[in-house]
This record gives sequence, structure tokens and C-alpha cells, in this order.
Amino acid sequence: MRVPLSWLREYVDVPVDASPEDVLAALVSVGFEEEDVHRFELQGPVVVGEVLEFVEEPQSNGKTIRWCQVRVAPDGELAADGGPAVHGVVCGARNFFAGDKVVVTLPGAVLPGPFPIAARKTYGHVSDGMIASAKELGLGQEHSGILRLVELGIDAPVGTDAIALLGLDDVAVDINVTPDRGYAMSIRGVAREYSHATGAAFRDPGLRSADEVGAGHGFTIAVDDVAPIRGRIGASEFVARVVRDVDASRPTPAWMITRLALAGIRSLGVLIDITNYVMLELGQPIHGYDLDRLTGGITVRRARPGEKLETLDGQLRTLHVEDLLITDESGPIGLAGVMGGGTTEMGGATRNVLIEAAVFDTVSIARTARRHKLPSEASRRFERGVDPAIPYIAAQRVADLMVEYAGGTLDTSFGGALGTELTSESITLPRGFVEGLIGVDYTALQIVGALELIGATVVESAGGWEVTPPTWRPDLTDKWTLAEEVARIEGYDRIPSVLPLPPSGRGLTAAQQGRRRVSNALAAAGYVETPTFGFTTDEQNDLHGSASGGHLPSIKLANPLDGQAPFLRRTLVPGLLQVAHRNLSRGFTDLSLFETGSVFLPEPGVQYGTSFVPPLAVRPDAATLAELDASIPPQHLHVAVLLTGSLVAKQPGQAPVAAELADALDAVRVIASAAGVTIDVAQGERAALHPGRTGVLSVEGTEVGYIGEVLPAVAEASDLPGRVYVAELDLDLVLSLAGEKVVAASLSTFPAATQDVSLVLPASVPAAALRAALVEGAGELLESARLVDDYRGQGVPDGSKSLTFALRFRAPDRTLTAAEATEAKLAGVARASERFGAALRE
Repeated sequence: MRVPLSWLREYVDVPVDASPEDVLAALVSVGFEEEDVHRFELQGPVVVGEVLEFVEEPQSNGKTIRWCQVRVAPDGELAADGGPAVHGVVCGARNFFAGDKVVVTLPGAVLPGPFPIAARKTYGHVSDGMIASAKELGLGQEHSGILRLVELGIDAPVGTDAIALLGLDDVAVDINVTPDRGYAMSIRGVAREYSHATGAAFRDPGLRSADEVGAGHGFTIAVDDVAPIRGRIGASEFVARVVRDVDASRPTPAWMITRLALAGIRSLGVLIDITNYVMLELGQPIHGYDLDRLTGGITVRRARPGEKLETLDGQLRTLHVEDLLITDESGPIGLAGVMGGGTTEMGGATRNVLIEAAVFDTVSIARTARRHKLPSEASRRFERGVDPAIPYIAAQRVADLMVEYAGGTLDTSFGGALGTELTSESITLPRGFVEGLIGVDYTALQIVGALELIGATVVESAGGWEVTPPTWRPDLTDKWTLAEEVARIEGYDRIPSVLPLPPSGRGLTAAQQGRRRVSNALAAAGYVETPTFGFTTDEQNDLHGSASGGHLPSIKLANPLDGQAPFLRRTLVPGLLQVAHRNLSRGFTDLSLFETGSVFLPEPGVQYGTSFVPPLAVRPDAATLAELDASIPPQHLHVAVLLTGSLVAKQPGQAPVAAELADALDAVRVIASAAGVTIDVAQGERAALHPGRTGVLSVEGTEVGYIGEVLPAVAEASDLPGRVYVAELDLDLVLSLAGEKVVAASLSTFPAATQDVSLVLPASVPAAALRAALVEGAGELLESARLVDDYRGQGVPDGSKSLTFALRFRAPDRTLTAAEATEAKLAGVARASERFGAALRE
């Protein structure tokens, strides 16, 4: 919000010597953020001059210039630049006449750009200065010709300082207004806040007597919103005033043009300028209609299917059924609170004006502005909330200005108003609440004083106070927001900077600690964490999210971020494949990636989702939140890894070492170690993985994930040229199987006894199953059993294989003898023989 200081001073006592930085510092102290300071970037001498005469001189380039004699100082006096009273000036514009008073920039002046002015030879003359246009002075974007002071209604003596005359010495401060403080998007609101910060006297421009802002009659206004969208009525107030016999060709006062320009709004003619001026002044958006182009009365309603409207920007827009419209008997004439329509636009031929000041639903206006990508000064204010007590006053203010500056006449017998009775619910503020929340010992007098200062009504009650917020503060809704206001008015600098002490005994849960250990361990092992989006396609879910690859139900989002991927993921692998493809396309060929993230696993036979959508701008109650939670399928935290390319890069004396399935298995062992479990691997199947190179991961007989090589066809479909290995585990399940605590095993001081055993058994028996039998049979003395060889060939019967395990035995209280180790080994062999028919290889 840009605030010209001359305008601000009309409503609050800003010291004459206060700099823009002083004003910004005061506003920052009450919670606004400083943005910038805006000035007209020009320097004098810039004076009022009178065109005495000129000669038109055609040039060889086809252009005609005027060689002008311009008086820039009274007779007998020197000009502001020290030169003679009459200067010769070359000018290319032709919209002025002899005797006109104009703005002359003399040598030494600097115009916005910067553009320094100096005497220079051009077109055969020495031009001793320049006659300026409005654009050259920074007053607008129009460059149609010279600025004639008569068009602004100004008659000042020759030689007068034009910078001060036109208000070009004014300056504006720019502050950032947060969405909850829409009242500050007005001079009225900022002046009030400056008063709060400094104690300066505030004069509210929104206070007028009821007699001055009567309802009017004779013009039909209706709100047809019997079935409001999401339970909210589109318009709660609508005020209309009529000014007749205006002269749209009259000039906008120079001071108004200057203030609008500093506020960031260009001049568009006196009628539109007045509506914009009042919007900035009071914070109430105003729209003016050419009354003679209206058909019948006005109805505020929602759009009908297929309706269209051409807005003031010349765009023909297809309307949505939630759009709130201003209509007459001919149809839509404006997008309520956003932008008017072209059919009733005020223009140079307008003679009678209908002034509209209304209060529209904040959510409806915000949705319409975003839907049509049409942000406007009006919509920015409506979507933040305008003061419901101001429409009558704002409409009358516009009417008064049109009477004064456009020569119109207020038609007091014709107008209309539609509104509801203003009611504000009080908020209970218990004693001690503000002090306890903010951490400052405020007195009761300070609390009441701060709330009354912002315009609230405070009534003492048994347990504290009943506080009724002012109409312009819709953001004050509960005791917490009232406490924030007390802290803001009393000063944020009073709040101590003390770090709170956390209660003892709290910290990360066991599950959180386990997740962190797993992520840190994978990162330490050389894997790079790559979080991905939680959305995918139904086909990817079926391919990677199940062992069979058959169709399983997936949850589809009602409003997906990406229409190509509208389903919640059931697996992390598709996201890692996309990351790998993106990196390979950028030249990174050796990848070791991992991700921990949620997957969504619908339970069979359960219907998820809901057609119920809670209303906007209203906090859902506990039952509604429970219903929404129930519409979401169970979420499990998974961890997945992906390897492709070389595990060891090519370097001097070292050939590249390609990643293998065993490396992915090592990553699984890293996860198992960090989680505190032992993970077994057995051969399995997976739709997207290579047959014979796919394993099922389990902990104590419970399946927790899978590992394998991605099918070449699947890898090719993901634009991955080499071999790709993946593993995915249900991390929540793994950590739950690990128990609450991970206890480190004691280190024995006794030496280990090592022996190998080679067993011949049917090739269909998984190595993990054989290992489990060996461990079970060998008993507690067996410390480790590791598969070291899988042989199939000469000396082994067809259909069989030889598996060799390296066994390590150790006792906690003594050194084992070779006989004890052999006895334990043979006990394991006996169990394997009993279960699978395994025999010692000869």
C-alpha cells in the first residue's frame, strides 16, 4: 500500500519535519513491513511559463516543429536558471496555443529517467529548456501532448515553482499489508495505525451523520442468492447513488492526479479518478456505471451455465456458476468485486452516473479473481474484507466529489440501498490470559486501553472483559487475536527474548529415532536422499506396487497437482526411477539413491474418499476432521534404494566396477543394522523385477519388503539404458519388529572357532531356508552363518546345488574346542537333512 504523506496528513497529525523513514519506522512498530519510498524523480528549476508566440517550421524529415518564445519570469526579473525572462524553446507538440500557461523545465532541471535538461542546438535553434508533457513529469503514461495548466483548472503567475504547484514534491511510503489486515489498504486505515504508533491525533474520514448518507429510493436493487455457494451469501450490502449532468471532459484536479500517481494508479479521467481516489482513501472499492446504458434495476446473482461477459479490459470471459455477477435486465454487466463490464463503462459521453458501493463475500471474490486470473485493486480489498459500515459514506463521498469536480448534481430522490443490520458478537477475554500468552505483565488499564484504542468496545465482566471488535477488524475473532493486538499496541519490544525450556523426558520417539538412524546410515554408506512427489499413475501402482502386477485399487485425487499422475502412490520405486532418468539426462550415470516416504495402501473392501467438502473459511469441527481422516487410506513409511551405473568409477589403476544385485543387498543390510533387526532373503517374484533376480525380504518370518533387478523392458520404458537394482522395505513394520529398544550385543573376550560346511540339496530350496535350518540346529554356540558359495555343475547331481556356508562358533564363558564346534555344526546339518534332505558334499 502506497501512502502519499500529504494525504496522510489530512487525517493524522504527522509532524512537518517527519521524513518518510520516520513514518515507516512508526508503522513498522505496529506490525507493518517496510517496502519502499516513492518520489517524483525530478529536480528544478521547473516553472510555470506562458507561451508568447511560436512559429511552425516544417523540417526535411517531414516533421513540423514549433520555435516558441516562452516567458518564464515576470518582466524585469531573471529566470530561475539565471537566464532572461523569455526563453526560446523548440517543441514538437502542437496541442498548445499562444497565451497558454505551461510547465517549462529550464536548463539544470532533471526529469525522471534521469533526463537532464540543458540548452542545446536543434533544428537550427538553441532550445533553452523544454515544455513538458504529463508523462515527462511523471504524472502518467499518456504522451499525447504538452500539459496545459488550463486543462487542470490552474492559473498561476509566470515563474511559479511548478514542482510545488503540482504537488510533485510529495512523497509516498510503501508498506506491506498482510492478508488479515485489509483495513490498512486505505489512507484511513494507515492514518489510524500511525496514530496508534505515535499518539498523534486521528481524524476519521469515515465518520458522517446519518442525514448525509440516507438510503435513497426509486432504484431497484436485489440479491438473488437463495442457494448461496458453500453456505455464504454473495452480497450483504449494496448502496447506489446517482449524480446527474456530469461533465466527463473536465480535468482531474492536479493534486488528485499527483496523489493517485504516487499511490501507483494512473489518471483515467475525472469520473474514474474520483472512484479510485475514494477507494484508496476509505478502503471501499467503488464502481461507477453510465446510468443511461443500464436497463432496469440491478440484481446481484450467480452466473448461469454458459454465460459470458466482456470485462473492462476487453476480454470476453466464460463465466463459472460460482462467479458472483452484477446484472441488469440485459444480463451480466460486471464481475462483482473484481471488474466491471464494458457495456456500462463510464466514458467521455457519460452524463449520468450510478455509483455502487457494496460488501461482497470475501471467499467468493477471491475465487473469482483467481479463476479468471484477474487480480484488481478492488478484489484485493474485498477478499481481505472491507468495513461493512463504510459503503454509505463512501458512496456519498464519491457523489460529493463528482458534484464538485465534474459539475454534476446529486439526485437525492433517486438511489437505492440493500443491506443487513450490522451486528458484532463480543469475545470473552479472561483476566490473566493476555499476560500468560504474551509473557508480559500488562496491567488491566493497559489491556483495556489498547483494545479501546483500536476501536473495540470493552465491557468488564466477572472473569475478565467482553470485547466487541470494530466493524473494520474482521480479523479479531477470538481471545488469541485480541491478545496479539494488545502486544502490538503496547510494543513488541516489551516481549522478552527468552528461549522456552522443554519439559524433561521428551524427545524423539523410538520410531523417529529409528527412521533417523536408517536415513543417516544410508547417507553414510554413500547413498543420496532424493524426496519425490507422492503421486503417480494407476499403471505404475499396479506394476511396482504388488507382487503379481494385477490391478489393485488406488486412491485418485479429486484435484491433483498433475493430471497425468492423479493417484496416491503405493510404492516409492516409480519416483526413484524418474529421479534416475532425470539425472541420467543431465549426464550423471552412476547413481546410488534412496528415499524415505509415505505410501498409501488401501485395505481390501474398504471404500475411501468422501463427497463431503467442508465450507471454506470455517474451521472444521472434530467430527468433520475425523470423517476426513477416515477418507484417507492407511499410510506406511517405506524406505527404498536404487542403484545403476558404476559403484566404483574408472580411475588410474582401477577399472570401473558396475553395481550388482549384491550391492543392493548390502544396502538392505545397512538398513537392517540401523534398525536393529536381521533381514532374511528368499527368492521371490515381482511384476517389474527380473525372474530369478528377485528376493523377498523378511524379519523373523514376516515379509517386510523386496529386492531385485528391474526388468530390462521396464528400465527401457523409464529411459534407463543400463541395469537397475532396487529394494524397498516397510520401514514402520521393520522398526516395530525391532522392538522399543535396540540393545548392543556383548563382545566376547574368547576366540571364535570357524568351520565351513558344504551341503548338497534340491536346487528349488532357497539358500535362506537352508541357512535358517542350520542356525536352528546348531544352537546358541553358532554366532554367524554366511553363504560363501553356490555351485552347480560337475560332481553335483542334476537338479541339485551345493551351498557352502562359513560358520563361526563362540561361547560366552570359555574357549570352544574343535570337537564342540564340530558337534554344533553336525547338529545343524542334521536339522537341514531332516527338513530338506541335505547331505554333506563329499
